Order: sequence, then C-alpha cells, then structure tokens
Amino acid sequence: MTDVVATNQTIIVVGGGISGMTTALEAAETGKQVILLEKRPYLGGRVSQLYKYFPKMCHPTCGQEINQRRIKMNKNLTVITQAEVSNISGEKGDYTVSVTITPRYVNSNCTACGDCAKVATTEFDDEFNYNLGKRKSVYLPNAMAFPQHYVIDQRIIGTAEADAAKAACKYGAIELDQQVETLDLKAGAVVFATGWKPYDANKIQAYGYDRFANVITNVEFERLMDPHGPTNGKLLRPSDGKEAKNIAFIQCAGSRDKNHLAHCSRICCMASLKQTNYVQEKFGDDGKSTIYYIDMRAIDRFDDFYQNVQNNPNVSFIKSKVAKIDEDKATGNPVLHGVNTEGYHRYANPHDLVVLATGMEPSVDFKGFPIKILVNDEGFIEHDDSNGGIFAAGVASDALDVNRAVQHATAAALRAVQVVNQVAGA
Repeated sequence: MTDVVATNQTIIVVGGGISGMTTALEAAETGKQVILLEKRPYLGGRVSQLYKYFPKMCHPTCGQEINQRRIKMNKNLTVITQAEVSNISGEKGDYTVSVTITPRYVNSNCTACGDCAKVATTEFDDEFNYNLGKRKSVYLPNAMAFPQHYVIDQRIIGTAEADAAKAACKYGAIELDQQVETLDLKAGAVVFATGWKPYDANKIQAYGYDRFANVITNVEFERLMDPHGPTNGKLLRPSDGKEAKNIAFIQCAGSRDKNHLAHCSRICCMASLKQTNYVQEKFGDDGKSTIYYIDMRAIDRFDDFYQNVQNNPNVSFIKSKVAKIDEDKATGNPVLHGVNTEGYHRYANPHDLVVLATGMEPSVDFKGFPIKILVNDEGFIEHDDSNGGIFAAGVASDALDVNRAVQHATAAALRAVQVVNQVAGA
C-alpha cells in the first residue's frame, strides 16, 4: 500500500499537467503539505504533447525541466501517478478524497535503462501520440516523462513476455504482482487541475475526419512535427507517407457552434498561426498554408505574432466557414468547399493535408460529481463561494492558453492555502 500521510491541513491537487504542477508547487513552496494526483503514468499533461509554445516558439521542455527540478527538491510535495479520484465527501476544511491507484508494475528502482523494453514484442496504439503510431507493451511514456520510469501494459501481465521483461531487469524494478490500491486521503482543500480534451472531430461529419486519412486535428499535427513523434518530425500525410507541403487550417472546427461547442476555446487561432510556422520550418518557401476562418482572435501581445504571419507571402487567409470536405480519389487530397465571404466567391480547394482547429472541453464531467460544484453551461468549474474548499486551476475553469492557465493555477494555490490556514487557526 502506498505510504501517504494526509490531514485536514493537506492540499490535494488533482491533475498533473502544467496547471496542476504549478498549483502543487506554489502551495508546497509556502510550506503546506501537498499531494499531487495524476491519472497518467507521468506528469506534464497535454502541454508535454506539444511541439512548441506560442508566441516564443520554444519547446515545452523549457518549462517542464524547471518544474520537474522543483518537484524533486520539495519535501512537502508527494506525487502519485496512475491515480484517479473515485469519490469525494465532506466540507470545506475537512474533505475525504478516495483514490484508486492502478499498478505500473515497475517500482522506483527503475533507472530507465530500457533493457525491459528490448525484450518486449507486442505493440499497442501510442496514446501519447494520439494513436498515430505504436508503442511497445513495455515503454517509457515519452522522452521527458516524470517520473522517468518504465510502464508495463497490463494487457501482457501473466504472459511469457512480461516474465521476460522482469528477467531482463538488473535492478529488481519490475513487480508483476502489483495490485490496484485504494486510499482515503484527508484534505482541507482540493484543487481540480484536470485540464481539457480535444473536441471529438468525429462528430463534425461534414469535415470527414472519420473517413479521410488526410484530415487530422491540431493536436495530432503537433505530434507529427515532434522529432520524438510517430514520423520522427517529418511532416507526412497519414494516407501515403508523402510530404504535406500545402496545408489547410480550418478554424472553429466544432467551436462557436450550437451543435457542438458553444464557446470559443481562445487558443485555436493562435495554435493555427503557430503551426503555419511549422510548415515554413520544414519546407521554407515550398510550404504553403491556408487558414479558413470566421474571424481571427489574437489579442494583447499575440497581435504582433498574428501580423508577422499575415505578412508571410506563403500564408493565405480565406474568410469562410468551410461547408464540407470531400476527397479526390486519384490524389487522396481533401477538397474544401465553401464560400469566401470577402467577395462571395465559391471555392473547391484541394490541399495535401487538412488540420482541424478543434476546441477544448473539460476532461472531467463535473456535473455528475459526488459533491456539488458550481459548473457553467460549458462544463467548466465556476469560481464561487458555494464551492467551499474546492477550486479549479487552469483549464478546469475555462478554455485558456498555457500562460493564462499557469497564472490561474497560481491563484488557485493561494485560495487553497488560505483555506488550510483557516483550518490551522481554528
């Protein structure tokens, strides 16, 4: 059983993405005891799956390295991965959080040498790469995974392959008899930093994501660009492996639409502007990008970035909500149909690849939560006194970019610390 001590002066943070790490670190560095729970085998969340941030165009490792070092150095912070909240009860200052921990079958003796993975033969879809490629049954989730420990897929437990992986380990790090654990943790405050998930592009039937291989989402495009991704950083079409040099970006794919997501996800315009830079990075002037948009939303300091993209002769903007996509059977090219509202010209434009700028929705359905939490129409947690000692951090509260999510997470840490201070002073 995991040895964790928690009291009603402990702060529990649920979700180990950039917001959860920020909240946990900021609270722990004030001297509070913090437990950080993450359902994946590693910290980093969706930010770790990006190729680059906007507007500075630096890699996510920039921020991750610093946070990982801070976590390692802070004795007030306990990290539990593969942990999901199964129930929560109580009231402000006195919560009980029930946690289910699934085994990774690898303990802290792991040095990430990789000998166990060398003997693994079975492959499964790679979740980190949005299933665009395969990973082995014994795997390191990603190059920057924290903790830097391998994971054994439970689907091979009880097989000769799992036994071979254990035999290959020199450090006694593999425990094939690990079982599911349950914990009941006390806390004075709970912060949900459970992040977001991309809107399901299969629901946007007119765009053919479920039918056309060369229609992908913006998060999948990030993985294609990453040198650690499924194509080793080569920008290739899923259908035939050819280089994709003429790319369409469709904005508000499922967003600002009463049939899908009613809200604007705020990041989509900037994400597509950023991704046009990727095309130039790969192909120079041979790379062409076309952005189909309703209106572009690049506010505050992002406007300069937008202006630079507008001034790029290899990037075109078409003001239009694309009506439908079909496929040229001879070439495999997606063909976009619609009306350019600047002049009202009909178009049928072929492209090598289409990238859907899908929106953000909460990764957790808070409306069905065991404790009453005020949730808005889009499913995000509202900041309200009626929530007691339960708070949201980052994108659990609203659709936010990385910068704003980190700022919001810092504020959430302060609110949680204030609750715990009240408990201590009672």
